[in-house]
Amino acid sequence: MPSLYFGKRTVYKWDSSLETGHQKIDEQHRKLLTAYNTLVEALRQQKGKREVFRTVDFLSGYVFMHFEMEEALQLKSGYPGYDSHKLCHDEFKATVNRLIGRFQSEGPTEEFVATVTNVVGDWLVNHVKSEDFRLAAYIKSRAQ
Repeated sequence: MPSLYFGKRTVYKWDSSLETGHQKIDEQHRKLLTAYNTLVEALRQQKGKREVFRTVDFLSGYVFMHFEMEEALQLKSGYPGYDSHKLCHDEFKATVNRLIGRFQSEGPTEEFVATVTNVVGDWLVNHVKSEDFRLAAYIKSRAQ
């Protein structure tokens, strides 16, 4: 079986640059990165379709649960960026659902693997460093 292309990045390492300062958000972000890295490793090791799908299913379920938690925090705190933040979440959920459908029909093709590593991983990290940092700072400012 040919080796698979994993894009410009294979895994992400949690470090202080990803910490929002909100304990629950950061705890869930760590779990999201771990799940994402587990998926990349399953693809890299060419695990069976069932095992990869189980990992994809867990990651998507956890992402959706995390988004619900964040959106509840936004509503509770009166976060003014709620609508745009929720739109980001909704668009990403649609992307994840499309990827799951693609995986079910195509399996872990080289193009699919590249898309997962580039789109999903990069989106999660960029979203944390932008949208989630703003949210955590707002919540912190309201607590003072």
